[in-house]
Amino acid sequence: MAAPHPALSTPGTRTLAAACRADIPALTRRLISAIFTDNPEWTDYTSVPRADLRDGCKRYLTRILELLGGAGGDPEHDDVAASIGRHRAEQGVPMEAMLRTFRLGGGIVWEALLDQAEDAGPQVIREAGTAMWTVIDGLSSALVTSYRNTELEQVRRDERRRHALIEDLLAGRAHDAGFAARAARELNLPAQGAYLVVAARGDGRPLRAGAETTLSALGIRSVWHDRVDTTIGLVALEHRGADAVLRHLRPLVRGRAGASPAVPGLAQVDSAHALSLIAVETLSEDATGLVSLDERYQEALLVHSPGLTDLLLDHALGPVLRLPEKERDILLRTLSAWLAENCSAANAAPRLHCHRNTVINRLQRISTLLDRPLEGQRSYVELSLALAALELR
Repeated sequence: MAAPHPALSTPGTRTLAAACRADIPALTRRLISAIFTDNPEWTDYTSVPRADLRDGCKRYLTRILELLGGAGGDPEHDDVAASIGRHRAEQGVPMEAMLRTFRLGGGIVWEALLDQAEDAGPQVIREAGTAMWTVIDGLSSALVTSYRNTELEQVRRDERRRHALIEDLLAGRAHDAGFAARAARELNLPAQGAYLVVAARGDGRPLRAGAETTLSALGIRSVWHDRVDTTIGLVALEHRGADAVLRHLRPLVRGRAGASPAVPGLAQVDSAHALSLIAVETLSEDATGLVSLDERYQEALLVHSPGLTDLLLDHALGPVLRLPEKERDILLRTLSAWLAENCSAANAAPRLHCHRNTVINRLQRISTLLDRPLEGQRSYVELSLALAALELR
């Protein structure tokens, strides 16, 4: 058995506490009454059955008198107070209400001690007072520690459940309408309506902290889920256009991110998830920003078929790529500018800071190296894809 706390073990205090033990039922009734009559607006025990509340009050008052009576234990690590704190946290009672109850109980026990101390000297009363409030402070500390630990456990448990639901949605379980409805309810997402899926990557946090809260303040419901190297977001459109939602998302991105096309409901977020991962792969490793797959189909095709991309590069630009670096880069920049200006040498020249004839000469050099003309729809498509593949690399 643990030794009595040295500050609580004076003979006078033990005598007064023992005399009060028989009054615990009456003290319990007084505490219940005080809880609901003294500043009742501070009381929130609606989730606690009255018998449960009465039992908790009785256990608390009994423990005060046990500690004052010489029972072993440290009030700051008391199992009874910790048990009450844990139970009330699970019931959702505000911690402020619990601390108020502990103070009221302490006051009621102190009055009972004073009633028993009519013939005691001032020294005994002082010792009892010191011991009394040491016990109340210690039990309150034990209550707070247990209550907060329970809250943290609940948050972790809720977070694990939330992550499991998101993983199930991404794995395709929302094809079951019952599961989709339950997941939407628990995640506070609309059961019906269009969604985007966003994948973000980068060192550290690829999104600004509080992205979900920021979007919620704009009326956009979303959930975000961290994986080992990717953060995944499910974003409800709710009658908004995808472009409007993407405008709000872009300032939140710190790494590189890709968004899927809009899908009609939760049942399709698994396929949207796969498309968002392809979208983010169309950005280079050192890029920053958010792109939509709707803007990057050309690059997505290349990313999705790396073997064919290598063959395309060699077929479309192989002789140019094997030139010395300086000449290669000049010719590639010229080709890119020419294609960007709708195959107009005159319009490409200002972008390249050179004369139109210089552009024409460089294009002729490329055509000679490739041994085919650059003009024609098929050539334009092949060359554009090849340049996009180089950009991805």
